[in-house]
Amino acid sequence: MSCRGKDHTENCVCDILRQIVDAQNDIVEHDCDVSCKQSIEDLLGDRTSPAGLDTVPVLLYCECKTFKGFGAMNDQNNTVVASFYFRVKKVDDDCCAVLELLRDPADSDRNPKDPTDQKTANLRATGICINVDLKCFCHVTCLPAVDAIN
Repeated sequence: MSCRGKDHTENCVCDILRQIVDAQNDIVEHDCDVSCKQSIEDLLGDRTSPAGLDTVPVLLYCECKTFKGFGAMNDQNNTVVASFYFRVKKVDDDCCAVLELLRDPADSDRNPKDPTDQKTANLRATGICINVDLKCFCHVTCLPAVDAIN
């Protein structure tokens, strides 16, 4: 999937995340086993995909470093947690996005130092959303589609 060309902006990350949002909202050629293109196809429900998928988890990179988001849990202490994994909720025309932090409920490390510190087998939506300017990112990695909402 090319980032540039017809029907694309000048921002690759924005274009890919916009496609993910469209696929997630719709719940509607395979080159790689794990890629953004394959995750979007899995989410849309080709014949070989498991049912119930609703999220393409993404990692974002800024200046070649993996982006880590922070937010407060809705608990008594408003505990601040971190995550490297996100569900794209919305991308506007200016390439600003709302991202929801994804975490594995069994993952007790509240502040992972790098993406490999987080478990990804059971990523779930946290309800913690952050706003980002996608023009600040230079790279996106998609994980296989998961059921993160139900």
